[in-house]
Formats: sequence, C-alpha cells, structure tokens
Amino acid sequence: MSIRIQLTDVTTEVGGRPFSYLCTALVAVALVAAPVCGQGPSIRYGAQVPSDVKLTYERGLKYLATTQQEDGSWAGGQTGGGITGLCLMAFLASGEDPNYGQYNVQVRRAVRSIIRSQNVSTGYIPNSMYHHGFACLALAEAYGTVNDSLVWDTNDAGKQRSIGEALELAVRCSITSQQKNPQGAWRYSPDARDADTSVAGAVMMGLLAARNAGIEVPDEVVDKAIKYFHSNTSDSGMVAYSGGIGGMGESMNRSSVATLVSAVGKRKESKEFKATLQHITSRLDHQESGHPFYFRYYMAQALFQGDFDAWTKWKEENIQIIRGMQQDDGSVPANYGPAYGTAMSLLSLALDFRFLPIYER
Repeated sequence: MSIRIQLTDVTTEVGGRPFSYLCTALVAVALVAAPVCGQGPSIRYGAQVPSDVKLTYERGLKYLATTQQEDGSWAGGQTGGGITGLCLMAFLASGEDPNYGQYNVQVRRAVRSIIRSQNVSTGYIPNSMYHHGFACLALAEAYGTVNDSLVWDTNDAGKQRSIGEALELAVRCSITSQQKNPQGAWRYSPDARDADTSVAGAVMMGLLAARNAGIEVPDEVVDKAIKYFHSNTSDSGMVAYSGGIGGMGESMNRSSVATLVSAVGKRKESKEFKATLQHITSRLDHQESGHPFYFRYYMAQALFQGDFDAWTKWKEENIQIIRGMQQDDGSVPANYGPAYGTAMSLLSLALDFRFLPIYER
C-alpha cells in the first residue's frame, strides 16, 4: 500500500502554523506504515536544501521584500499581475508561514494587488494573458494556504473578494478566452483568435494549478489545450511557436514548456511528451540567449517532472549561474526588471524546497 499526502488539501492550522509544516513528520510515519512507495521521499518531499541555495534564496527574498510597493506590486521594469504573481510565488515557495512568518506583510500585499487589479466582470488580470496566466497560478498556490481573513485591511470593506472567488473568476476568464479561440489555446489578448505555445503554457499552468487546488476545470479544456501543444510538437521534440510543426525552429524554452504542460496535464505516456523530454534532457548544458530567465524557470520544472536524475544534474550549474548574477542587494537584473529576474531565478531554485503544490510530482 502507499500513502499520499496532498499538501493542496491542507488548510488546518496547528499552534498558529499551517498544518503543511507537519508533513515531514507525517511522511516519516507514513513510510513506516507503508514500506512500498511509488517514489522515494527525497523525490517527493525533498532532502536537505543545499546551503548555497538557501543563502541565494534568502538574499533574493530580502530584495523583493524591501522593494515591494505599498500597493503590493513591484516597479522598475515590466509590471502587472504576472510579475506580482511570480514574486508572490517566490515567497510562498520558501516555506515561510505565509500568514505569520517574516514575509506575511509582503504576501498579503501581493494577494491584494492581484485581486484589486482583476476585472470583476470578466475575471481578466492585466496586462496580458501572460500576466493573467502567472497571476492565476499564484492565486492557485495561495488558495488554501493564505488566510483570507488576514488579507484585507479594514478600509477595503465592501470591495473584498476571497482568493477562491478571484481564482474562480480567473479560471472562467481563461476558459472563455479558449472558447473564443479557433486554435483552442491563447495569445496576448483574452479575445485573441490566434495562439502561441508560450502564452498558452502560462495560461495552462494556471489552469492546471487551479484544478489541483480543487477549482473545476473541465477535462475538455485541458484536452483541447494539450492537443494544441501536440499539434505544434515534432518527432524531434522541437516545438513551434505557432502555426503547427511546419513553423519549427530551435527553442529549448518552448520544448521545456511543452514538457511541463504534458507532465502536469497527465500526458506522460504521449509520444509528444517523450519527444520533448528527450530533447531537453539531451541538452542539459544548453544556455538560452533569448529569455534566459523564462528558460531556467521552465527548464527546472520540466526536468523535475520528467527526469529527476537529469534535474539533479542540471540544477548544480543553475545555482552557480544565478549566484554569479545576483547583485550585492540580492537582486538578479533582467531585461524585464529586477523583480522579474529575481523572482524567476528564485523559482528555478525553489524545487529544492518543494513547498509549492504545483511542484509536486
């Protein structure tokens, strides 16, 4: 027999701390009661986090904490719900208690910022469907973990929405957008009639995280989106930006996104997943010149979901790269701004912590 503990189902607090902090102890008990497990505890729950990962992560969080604006967002580059969502996930992924830990103020501000920016009629979180997808993912990771009663200030009376309500609205927007789209996927605008695998990946991960959190996402929505990715995937594992496999071109970014979507979407038996996974695992030394932060963010998750040994090997170089880029103030500069670069970099390291539900294998 095997015992599975779903972190996403845990909302109880014990002694003022989320019950998820007890999972390590529960895992130990479960392993005694269940000697035969589907995967080892170090894969599912993590082993000791390397000291250089902890130090880099702590410095990055301090930078994000000190540069967050009063409204919960971050300035100095690209702005919108997606950037705020990525920074929020960086805090949630660290294992600090989001309600009472040292970064609880930053967590609450970020959640409020995302919800306030949302169109209450359509559920859309600007400034594009990229932002919407990342913000939806962040809300899904916060749902059931962040205490709604602590999020809002007293002067917000009458305009409060719970995280669950905001997440359901965001999911509805994504589904409505897909229904309007002849490709069965997404692009920059919620009303777009064309699509690309990059934006589609961001939106899909938000939907899959919401589904994991217990929000209803119909199977046909997932099936249609997976079909879109597969229609853009060649036998070599290369993935087109749009237009089907004829619009090919080397991009480890897209192959990583497609691998991750298929893995979390439970399509690991598909030939397309096997092709993209083989494509990225055979190029572990690859460094992307275009959108390198986006690449490391998705490559880390794709390898972790698809090939644990390959991820273990790849992450050693990744931490050295990020340490080399990190500035004295803890930031990681990027074309889209230091908040983006720092959050994306930290999230590529956060699989060592295994606190985000979306990082479960």
